[in-house]
Amino acid sequence: MATILVTGGAGFIGSHLCAALLAQGNKVLCVDNLFTGSKKNIQGLDGDFEFIQHDIIDPLFIEEKVDQIYNLACPASPTHYQHNPIRTVKANTIGMMHMLGLARKHGARILQASTSEVYGDPREHPQQETYWGNVNPIGIRSCYDEGKRVAETLCFDYHREHNIEIRVARIFNTYGPNMAADDGRVVSNFIVQALAGKPITIYGTGKQTRSFCYVSDMVAGLLALMNSDERGPVNLGNPGEFTVLELAENIIALTNTKSEIVFQELPADDPQQRQPDITLANNKLGWQPTVQLEEGLKQTIAYFTKSQ
Repeated sequence: MATILVTGGAGFIGSHLCAALLAQGNKVLCVDNLFTGSKKNIQGLDGDFEFIQHDIIDPLFIEEKVDQIYNLACPASPTHYQHNPIRTVKANTIGMMHMLGLARKHGARILQASTSEVYGDPREHPQQETYWGNVNPIGIRSCYDEGKRVAETLCFDYHREHNIEIRVARIFNTYGPNMAADDGRVVSNFIVQALAGKPITIYGTGKQTRSFCYVSDMVAGLLALMNSDERGPVNLGNPGEFTVLELAENIIALTNTKSEIVFQELPADDPQQRQPDITLANNKLGWQPTVQLEEGLKQTIAYFTKSQ
């Protein structure tokens, strides 16, 4: 049995990851400041589980030996990470350094949850890990985009300087149960609006594309990367590409709502295209997503229906 620390463990992806790690028989230390995470996401988790309320911007001291660290601690939706952009930058810099220091102290392997946002508004399509990105360093999204880029830099510098075992996952749009209704992400926004019979709000023309990965597939990818010999960065996401308008139409059909679609102005620096090239994950990890968008949306809609 391994002792595994998951920061952001009460969040959307983190809570599913904690459940999967416990199902494997590990001891899980779940660290979360509950800014975007929620205790209801981790209620009823069975096994050797401990919750620690803590913000990784502050140093974290763990007495017992930790074998692996999954660092998922950072708001991941524009609504939340733009709420306090300076704290978002701190989570990705000071917080990252604290987690790398903890990994060094314990001799633990650490996986950093990076993001497709490191590619910015990409001029390469689909995006491969070798692409350096097209990011606005001073825009309203830069606290997250550039913060995650610096976090990757820190991981590789700690690896080169201190021989820390690192894994870097670039996570593309993920959806599923335990998403926050108010997180401002497109899937949760559309589902909540549809279930309430309200107009579905599309920013821009709706022709911009996204790739949506169901959370169980994402967790499988994170586990595969952590326990592989591949350092990364590795794209994890579903390469199926859909326009935002297609997503809205799918959700209207699946919820059987009368919601109309309304269009509003596109926010600054919003990417026009987003699709992962997952060749590396497939070749090195033997991983590819299996849940199709319609099935994943049905599960997510059921979750939000039950949560109302």
